[in-house]
Amino acid sequence: MEIYSTEEQQVDAIKQFWKDYGLSIGIGALVGLGGLYGWNTYSAKKVEGAESASVAFQQIRTENADAATLAGQIANFDKTHDQKGYQALLDLMLAKQSVEAGELDKAADALKQVIAAKPGSGLGEIATLRLARIQAQQGQVGTALATLDSVTDAAFAAQRDELKGDFLVRQGDADKARSAYLAAKDALLAEGQMESPALQMKIDNLNKA
Repeated sequence: MEIYSTEEQQVDAIKQFWKDYGLSIGIGALVGLGGLYGWNTYSAKKVEGAESASVAFQQIRTENADAATLAGQIANFDKTHDQKGYQALLDLMLAKQSVEAGELDKAADALKQVIAAKPGSGLGEIATLRLARIQAQQGQVGTALATLDSVTDAAFAAQRDELKGDFLVRQGDADKARSAYLAAKDALLAEGQMESPALQMKIDNLNKA
């Protein structure tokens, strides 16, 4: 639960970043392309498209539709807007609602969409962590561990290694699980983060075994 809460905080932060700065970043980048009329026209269209995507994203986000309705909204968004960041956030929303509805295959498909799109901003890593969790929940622990190996961003090392430890415990491999938990603890310290009581409890439980 603690890992998932951390992911939710990361997603919320990314959503807020896109809401606050997505449009202005796009404008700044496009203005730097040059002052020619053709570029200005192109820039204006891109800015208009980014603004339209932002409005559409916020509308979908606040409607809080069920998974089936949300899937339709996302498909329409994908046809209308070329915005990987917003699209990835919507797919993460769909995956979460699908999990809550018990539709794990649909959730996995939505997460794979995010990973394949390579949207940046840490969204691919969050999607990969959640996909691994779903795979483990479906009894595919070996596949879940392999999925975690694709998370190479140091910012997500602690979450990745703690999940590895959880999965290895399920497989009954206490020694490797302990090593994974200790690696997660080291990653937290390297990032200057506070130690996790839940993680320490997992380590202590293995030490007692």
